[in-house]
Amino acid sequence: MITHGKNIKIFTANSNPGLAKEIADLLGVPVGNSEVYRFSDGEIAMNINETVRGSDVFIVQSTNNPVNDYLMELLIMIDAFKRASAGRITAVIPYYGYARQDRKAKARDPITAKLVADLITTAGADRALTMDLHAAQIQGYFNIPVDHLLGVPILAKYYMSKNLDDIVVVSPDLGSVTRARKFADRLHAPIAIIDKRRPKANVAEIMNIIGDVKGKTAILVDDMIDTAGTIVLGAKSLKEMGAKEVLACCTHAVMSGPAVERLKDSVISELVVLNTINLPEEKKFDRLKVLSVAPVFAEAIKRIYEDLSVSKLFED
Repeated sequence: MITHGKNIKIFTANSNPGLAKEIADLLGVPVGNSEVYRFSDGEIAMNINETVRGSDVFIVQSTNNPVNDYLMELLIMIDAFKRASAGRITAVIPYYGYARQDRKAKARDPITAKLVADLITTAGADRALTMDLHAAQIQGYFNIPVDHLLGVPILAKYYMSKNLDDIVVVSPDLGSVTRARKFADRLHAPIAIIDKRRPKANVAEIMNIIGDVKGKTAILVDDMIDTAGTIVLGAKSLKEMGAKEVLACCTHAVMSGPAVERLKDSVISELVVLNTINLPEEKKFDRLKVLSVAPVFAEAIKRIYEDLSVSKLFED
């Protein structure tokens, strides 16, 4: 229960109300009374049905598919709370959409991750709280404080509880090596790396595996699974290289296009994801396990509210 300072209020729009309620319950406060709705022409509007003057407001909203609708909901909510004289507004974005457009990959590309950061700041957010940004430098795109939470400790704790023997942590590409190494350090396990080349967007081609996986339980770890091409091809390649079993985990289950069917047909024994994105029932299957990020976000919100260090959450 939080008792210090001005009132803390947790609000949510339509992307992940279940997670917002979990967070609010852990903090011992109700979810704020508001509604986000649409006019007949598709325009988004909202009502705040309680006073927020001087309150410390946290808006829980992932910007997953439909990303433009959910992003606009977030911006409108921030603007509404700013105009309602909220004391401080924190945008709690468990999944930050457009994060993959973080640089100019070729001439005349937009840097949309920076644009989204500017929109959130201009709308009136005083700070942001998010988890596992696709590129860590996105924190620098904001001109407001950003607290960046990590999904690795939650996932590692789950696998530690399973007491697996002879494991190897596998990075699905060269860009995820740092994440895999941090994960492996917690499990006291070696790492392997899948070296792949991507001919075009959402198409991955496996080239080779760096490291020893023969006879081991391989755990593929990534920040997100979108169309699942990378993770499924990686798992197949690990099996072909002699891995005894292939497990997989990620923070953000984007699961777009053919992802669910690919995962169902894959050699992956179990897929573990976090609930930064609210998965509809039709995207769930027997080998999928969902872990909650609510305790970590609740503790981070409590620390922000009480002006304590958030980085302490990640100290062993």
